[in-house]
Amino acid sequence: MKPVVSRVKRPDLRVTVAGISMRNPVMTASGTFGYAQEFESYLDLSRLGAIVVKTITLHPRVGAQPSRIVETPAGMLNAIGLQNVGIEAFLREKLPYLIGLGPPVIVNIAGESVEDYVELAKRLSDQEGVSGIELNISCPNVADGLIFGCNAVLANKLVARVRQATRLPLIPKLSPNVTDVAEIARALAEGGADALSLINTLIGMAIDVRSRRPKLGNVTGGLSGPAIRPIAVRMVWEVARAVKLPLIGMGGIMTADDALEFLIAGATAVAVGTANFTSPSSATRVIDGIEAYLIDHKIKRVTDLIGSLDLTGTPREVAGGSR
Repeated sequence: MKPVVSRVKRPDLRVTVAGISMRNPVMTASGTFGYAQEFESYLDLSRLGAIVVKTITLHPRVGAQPSRIVETPAGMLNAIGLQNVGIEAFLREKLPYLIGLGPPVIVNIAGESVEDYVELAKRLSDQEGVSGIELNISCPNVADGLIFGCNAVLANKLVARVRQATRLPLIPKLSPNVTDVAEIARALAEGGADALSLINTLIGMAIDVRSRRPKLGNVTGGLSGPAIRPIAVRMVWEVARAVKLPLIGMGGIMTADDALEFLIAGATAVAVGTANFTSPSSATRVIDGIEAYLIDHKIKRVTDLIGSLDLTGTPREVAGGSR
């Protein structure tokens, strides 16, 4: 007799964010994955749920002066200053390669004015192969700080204007450097956002005590990495209760367990960021780990995890975040 071979049925990892169909919920975080081609020798790019490219502006930017990156306990500070090739070169030199990879391409854009965002959105709307637009309204390492993301009224007006300029899904990226992230989320939802991504980096600073000078050329920068994950998970949970939009959670995801926290808190998808610097194949390991978790726990679909946080027996005041 031939031995009976046990076959485990693979769980369904597919998710949909703002009408964008993904083969799994793991994306790359803008600013940590370049234009993807830089990573092609480290992982199978076609396996990614979606690729989010580094921020694109109307005109090329040289970025901030060195030093631009500083390692910190459980994380890193960066002040790149949105260095990028500009929209013209991106469309001509980068987009054709990205489209050929297979996963949906989401383009992160930033501007110094509402008109900049509108123009960028219009340009991208004419391009076949662009699946969505992530609005960078919350970058803490440029001179003006992209203040749209820290003011509910400005955020609402910006999204409303860009909404009129494109039919592509709009995904504003929320700043953690605010008093009430849920207030900003509601303003963006009312303005016409299709989904939200959160969180961007926290404003931080490091000093060389020997020279008594800042370690970053920009003085301050954006803190990312495992140190911020508990803050990011909490904010995803808060925003998931405040709006009915799909959420993309990010902030310190290094392992599958980290990603699962975001899904259970209410995110539909996640984005791997700083981990790409420590191990370029991190995203695919996260995908594999999520699948293994679903098999181990006999969960058929990853969507069954979204917002599945169990608060049974949790005191109401603790569940609400107060003490």
